[in-house]
Amino acid sequence: MKILIDETYCKGCGLCITVCPKQAIFPGTRRNPKGYVMPDTDAGRCDGCKSCEIICPDFAVVTVKET
Repeated sequence: MKILIDETYCKGCGLCITVCPKQAIFPGTRRNPKGYVMPDTDAGRCDGCKSCEIICPDFAVVTVKET
């Protein structure tokens, strides 16, 4: 699975980090144009549970199945 985080909408709240059972999303250091710290991802760990998508209040996280 590929984890996409839209930096236009992400506010760095970290909810996606807290709900990921595989730690595929974790605290990052890069800031988006609005100054929020963006989470980093490890797509190899993602099992596609979509918890991150469901919890995101800003609809900034999407998981996509890689072909």
